[in-house]
Amino acid sequence: MSITIAPDQVERIVWNQHQDPFEVLGAHPIEQDGKTVWVVRAYLPNANEAWVILPEERIEYQMHSVHHPHFFECTIDTLELANYQLRVREGDRDRVIYDPYAFRSPRLTEFDLHLFSEGNHHRIYEKLGAHCAEIDGILGVYFAVWAPNARNVSLLADFNHWDGRKNQMRKGPTGVWELFIPGMKVGDSYKYEIKNFDGHIYEKSDPYGFQQEVRPKTASIVADLDAYQWNDADWMEQRRHTDPLTQPISVYELHLGSWLHAASERPAIAPNGEPERVVTVSELKPGARFLTYRELADHLIPYIKELGYTHIELLPIAEHPFDGSWGYQVTGYYAATSRYGSPLDLMYLIDQCHQNGIGVLVDWVPGHFPKDGHGLAFFDGSHLYEHADPRKGEHKEWGTLVFNYNRHEVRNFLVANALFWFDKYHIDGIRVDAVASMLYLDYCRKEGEWLPNQYGGRENLEAADFLRQTNHVIFSYFPGILSIAEESTSWPMVSWPTYMGGLGFNLKWNMGWMHDMLDYFSMDPWFRQFHQNNITFSMWYNHSENFMLALSHDEVVHGKSHIVGKIPGDTWQKLANMRCLFGYMFAHPGKKTLFMGMEFAQWSEWNVWGDLEWHLLQYAPHQQLKTFMTDLNHIYRQESALYSQDFAEPGFEWIDCSDNRHSVVAFIRRAKDSDEFLIAVCNFTPQPHAHYRIGVPELGFYTELMNSDAREYGGSNMGNLGGKWADEWSCHNRSYSVDLCLPPLGILILKLDRAKTAAALQK
Repeated sequence: MSITIAPDQVERIVWNQHQDPFEVLGAHPIEQDGKTVWVVRAYLPNANEAWVILPEERIEYQMHSVHHPHFFECTIDTLELANYQLRVREGDRDRVIYDPYAFRSPRLTEFDLHLFSEGNHHRIYEKLGAHCAEIDGILGVYFAVWAPNARNVSLLADFNHWDGRKNQMRKGPTGVWELFIPGMKVGDSYKYEIKNFDGHIYEKSDPYGFQQEVRPKTASIVADLDAYQWNDADWMEQRRHTDPLTQPISVYELHLGSWLHAASERPAIAPNGEPERVVTVSELKPGARFLTYRELADHLIPYIKELGYTHIELLPIAEHPFDGSWGYQVTGYYAATSRYGSPLDLMYLIDQCHQNGIGVLVDWVPGHFPKDGHGLAFFDGSHLYEHADPRKGEHKEWGTLVFNYNRHEVRNFLVANALFWFDKYHIDGIRVDAVASMLYLDYCRKEGEWLPNQYGGRENLEAADFLRQTNHVIFSYFPGILSIAEESTSWPMVSWPTYMGGLGFNLKWNMGWMHDMLDYFSMDPWFRQFHQNNITFSMWYNHSENFMLALSHDEVVHGKSHIVGKIPGDTWQKLANMRCLFGYMFAHPGKKTLFMGMEFAQWSEWNVWGDLEWHLLQYAPHQQLKTFMTDLNHIYRQESALYSQDFAEPGFEWIDCSDNRHSVVAFIRRAKDSDEFLIAVCNFTPQPHAHYRIGVPELGFYTELMNSDAREYGGSNMGNLGGKWADEWSCHNRSYSVDLCLPPLGILILKLDRAKTAAALQK
């Protein structure tokens, strides 16, 4: 036997110091005795003996140890050597495998790597990560990971006993390491073992992995996201041709893990085929488990349809290690959390939502990530995804790290991730969390703890450019979607198009309106006469952005109390105030978001570890508020005047906003391309007002579409007997007016009944 390799080459493989193990391992043609033969080399830790098998010829060749007890090679005199196998003997056990180093062709092209290096490979998730593939007729999984500063990268998995010596990866010119593992399949767990040049070892889950193990385990799982058969083509086609800004958008924000649990002592499906009984928080036991995505489809969708919301918004469902983070500290940006099932199960939930006319939004967190050892932090032994300088790279308040938006590959990782959720999961929108923390270099930092930008300012210009790129890309691929910014500062043009210099979102949460409303409704009604500005101020800046009015999860945690607890008075007054608040919210310009539990006046703060207080629905006041929210949503969706011109000046007009003595406001909402309009009148005090006259645009009969004080909603049932005729009596600079009874802590929504008016005029 002739030795064909030098000891130092073997040493580099054995000590895992070779950045291209394909140069040594696998099959190589060599010249021997004047002819070309093949030498096959394999490093097989724990092996006693090894053979090369040529399946087609049914021949085995004994391999011999070279320079190391577990480094084997043999020479084979044949013209071609393809799809050979290795028979490996470990102790008294034999196993037959295909040699990963026989599959030499890289799957990433030079063009892929070029686009990735400049930050413009929009679907890089189809190249990096773990992908089922067939190479030379052999099925397996192709792995690729970006770790440019690593000394070595190896694949860890069950089949190699999580031994980093056995499957060393090859480094490409741009720092992408790759390897094809024949025989691996969907469902197999894996990690990357990464060594830096100091010899430190890091075990990392896959940044582009499509699935992870259920916490506290941290391995990635091979998944095939193309295996699901979607049935929402009609929804997707309609969305593509629809401008969402002219449509009704009423969002139910929820956290899947605390909306409702299932009883742990029973199977997911009972033996008789009936869905499992779900439990409420009043009977929740310590062993109760999460509902799965598929079970949530059975329970959540009927509830949302009953309430009339147009969309649901899921708190981050990307994989995260700690339940108490609510999903906002993400470790697996491309992996839907396994807490509730597989990626295909989540696709089923979204698909069912679409088939039932419900859009799905997902909270997206590109502003920061946690320091967990298996995640992105110090990924390749260097500050790869984050800034090295903590003055730019760390949020000390949250204990998290900040992405380096200036690095092209990091920006590509995030831009492609936003696109990924629309592409693979058919979501209808993203709500980008904590945008202000991204835009300002001094966010929650003291003097001396932050670095200014190149012009000496506090604006994070790289983050702004990243947001523009993200929005430009996702809207280019998926018109008709939503991109919503949670931005709490005065940064200009957040919801303006990128070609006009804006950040490119099409909606921005109106944090000012939210604070004004909660401050106003937390006052004793007597003091509201001195704070009329809280109600009216939002219209001064309403047309500067495309606003979404949101009462979110952030307002019902950390000692802030739930909405009903913020409001003074007895239970009747609290619930009347809530009806008035929600009614004003839906009549006010802007799209709507409400957090789960608000629809029936949950008392306790949101608890991520428990359920909503479903038992409250056995009491009439809470059930009546839910009935009110149901009717309010349906009126909102039926009346285009309430949504079609949210962001156009003709869509809103004050009738009177100056009656602070009575804490009353009245205004008009007009429909787009129509003469339809609605009138909203709000009385924010517990004092009813009889014979309260407001000016109206036209003569006729005004139907009372909504009265939040109606008996079926738990009110005092004061109102206008279904509607009122307008008089030719000038008021509020208008030729006609209506004499109304304004109920206490109530809102009226009136609509001109043109048919009844025309019939009366004919008589």
